[in-house]
Amino acid sequence: MTTYLDFEKPLSEIEGKAEELRAMARSDEKMDVEGEAKALDQKARTMLTQLYASLTPWQKAQVARHASRPHCVDYVDALFDEWTPLAGDRNFADDHAVIGGLARLDDRAVMVIGHEKGNDTSSRIARNFGMARPEGYRKAIRLMQMADRFGLPVVTLIDTPGAYPGKGAEERGQSEAIARSTQTCLGLGVPLVSVVIGEGGSGGAVAFATADRVAMLEHSIYSVISPEGCASILWKDAEKMREAAEALRLTAQDLLKLGVVDRVISEPTGGAHRDPSTAIAEVGSALRDMLGEMDGRDPDAIRAARRRKFLDMGTKGLAA
Repeated sequence: MTTYLDFEKPLSEIEGKAEELRAMARSDEKMDVEGEAKALDQKARTMLTQLYASLTPWQKAQVARHASRPHCVDYVDALFDEWTPLAGDRNFADDHAVIGGLARLDDRAVMVIGHEKGNDTSSRIARNFGMARPEGYRKAIRLMQMADRFGLPVVTLIDTPGAYPGKGAEERGQSEAIARSTQTCLGLGVPLVSVVIGEGGSGGAVAFATADRVAMLEHSIYSVISPEGCASILWKDAEKMREAAEALRLTAQDLLKLGVVDRVISEPTGGAHRDPSTAIAEVGSALRDMLGEMDGRDPDAIRAARRRKFLDMGTKGLAA
């Protein structure tokens, strides 16, 4: 069953009518409605293309959060072979909002780390809706350091509204864990490539995405704060999230222009949730390209280039 976003309401009516006609035909074999249904299908395809050609930043935020969008486990299952999950931070617990482990992308051994939101009510609760606690970041640190020791490239998949802000997480050193994870990213002597597959929220995303190459799916978002949070702070009104989304410059297209990300990965018409297999294949192609760009570089050169990339960030378009 397709879940429609609020701006897709006219589309839902057309697709619903086409399905109603086909349901009537199934109940009465004498009815011939296929021609009319196909005309409605064509009208829906045209409307879908037009809608997604001109999404506002707030609409992109809605698409990035779509419940049916493929999540980290979907990418791992489809793109990687010999997946061996590794659990725990060796200190407190295993955070199920963060998954990680050894795998192969084609014939290349890699370490994969990502946020996982879950795909139904029970799994979303178990995964804490993709909001990592300190032990999640400390697990990621452990796995990145392991990859560094064994010379394995690191792939991170970003999809989180942000780090979990609960009392227990703060007591266990949430900000310190995020900072250490970011520091570990910067210090790796192996290639680190990241893809924002949904939401890239605040330090919770930066802790995995301080990478040599950062890509974003076409309708993903990456921002220091959510539009609702920004609106609550600036205007004391969370309902001004549309204005906040415009001001935050959180879309993949804006961030590519600003030099914050390195590439935008195209999505199927209507978003990744309408054709997950195609979206996943596009991410796989981008990962292969980005890892290929890093081939043959020694650890010191990798660290120096990564450091320069982030020192230069924010200067794009400015006079020297």
